[in-house]
Amino acid sequence: MLRAIIFDFDGVIADNEPVHFAMFQTILGEIGVPLTEKEYYADYVGYDDKGCFAAVLAAHGRPTPKATVDDLVARKARVYFEHIRQHLVIFPGVRELVRDAATRYRLAIASGALRHEIEFILEQAGIRKEFEHITSSENVTHGKPDPEGFLHALTSLNRRSTAGHAGLTADDCLVIEDSIPGIRAAHAAGMKALAVANTHTIQDLHEAEAVTRSLEEINLSELGSRLWGTGEYD
Repeated sequence: MLRAIIFDFDGVIADNEPVHFAMFQTILGEIGVPLTEKEYYADYVGYDDKGCFAAVLAAHGRPTPKATVDDLVARKARVYFEHIRQHLVIFPGVRELVRDAATRYRLAIASGALRHEIEFILEQAGIRKEFEHITSSENVTHGKPDPEGFLHALTSLNRRSTAGHAGLTADDCLVIEDSIPGIRAAHAAGMKALAVANTHTIQDLHEAEAVTRSLEEINLSELGSRLWGTGEYD
């Protein structure tokens, strides 16, 4: 049954994929590597920063030593954080859904974003306390579509379980994602996926068990009943 919800962050909670694209394009342009908007959304959404830089460089026949990728990630992180300090954009319905969900389910985040970025945006949005755990890019070796991030979040939630409560299994978890690699990572972890069409079309997200145009439209009890046979927390 549905007992926990693991949220992706960029493109699900924070409306910042256009900002990420602009930052990637700028930083890569500084070293003479082009990146178009079409390429970014078709091929690289869902990757963490390291994975994205490495993949774009490789696609252009450029070497990808760790030091080079780490430098690009650090440069992007600096300009991105300066941006979000001045421009906070949360998708419609996110605050309401998160606050409602926290009364019935255990909540976590599994994201390829950096921890301080996630923490800052959640605090600014007023929903940090609703999440028991955050898995960020610093916690994993392999980004999506590898399931490591979701499995790390599941393990961390179980470490926080109190006496008398059964441990969570992957089948107890709903992942909320906006990308195809994210959906595939959820399935590889043995979890069900709700896809929100913030970044891709509904048709592109057909691999998920459920798809919505917006989190404003989601009724968690109905969704839990449809996918698990019950919407109640146990």
